[in-house]
Amino acid sequence: MIICAGEILADLIGKEENGRVLYERFAGGAPFNVACGLKQLGARCGFFGRVGDDLIGRYLVGYAESLGFDYLNVRADRARNTTLAFVELGAGGERRFSFFRKNTADHALPPEAAEEIARAADIVHIGSLPLSEEDGRAFADRAIELAHAYGKKVSFDVNYRDDLFENEGQAADIYAKYIALADIVKLSEEEIEMFSCARSAEEMLRELAGENKTVFLTLGAAGSMACRGGKIFSQPSIEITPVDTTGAGDAFMAGVLFALGQGETDMNIVLRTGNVCGALTAARRGAAGALDKNLVEEKLKG
Repeated sequence: MIICAGEILADLIGKEENGRVLYERFAGGAPFNVACGLKQLGARCGFFGRVGDDLIGRYLVGYAESLGFDYLNVRADRARNTTLAFVELGAGGERRFSFFRKNTADHALPPEAAEEIARAADIVHIGSLPLSEEDGRAFADRAIELAHAYGKKVSFDVNYRDDLFENEGQAADIYAKYIALADIVKLSEEEIEMFSCARSAEEMLRELAGENKTVFLTLGAAGSMACRGGKIFSQPSIEITPVDTTGAGDAFMAGVLFALGQGETDMNIVLRTGNVCGALTAARRGAAGALDKNLVEEKLKG
């Protein structure tokens, strides 16, 4: 089983109509999106996170409960609010984020829950937003420690958001620790340059992967790359008309974790699965709930 742990929040995606900006509400949060994608692909999976005791928090709890996860631990923190991500879409579905994140629950994750997660999961996937706060890092440290103690794998997606840190250097210092600890890592084209000064993407991947890590690099419409055991793999994306790229990287992550969890060893197939999932998600508005297993399988056969 794959258990995703970290932020669950509401994506409020804006669109302009008749001179007004209207916001649509979607369930979101990178690790929650990954868990949703895994569920839609048919994986045994689950999610752990916290919301505030408010209208949005109750919506998210209800939404999560409706999905039928194999493991679910989402509770409301009565002393905190639910995190909100305001999203503006530009040309080609590209997005800009602004977070409402003061006294919010996404990073208030009790470390004592890590034992249950580490025992139940084969892969523990860690979200990055809670790592901007000390209590979120305390939970992640404990979850990773126990997962490795029980012989499980740890997955980490950098998913850098600049308005959660004082500067890029602060974020890079924090995230570098979790890249080093994880067995499976995903970065975007922009993010990988925060951690390597190598001249090419291939050299950057080899540097971060070392001897024992699997590192994925997403390249948007150009597809993706990976490094495992010093070998570089790459696969193109599929052609789609992008509508909303929110959660496309999370869907990619769901695809590769699904393939790896199924025992797939051909990295080209793993990358292809991730690319298809990411592209199909970018063709729709919203992130959680955007995958269709039958359509993914059809595209993979095509």
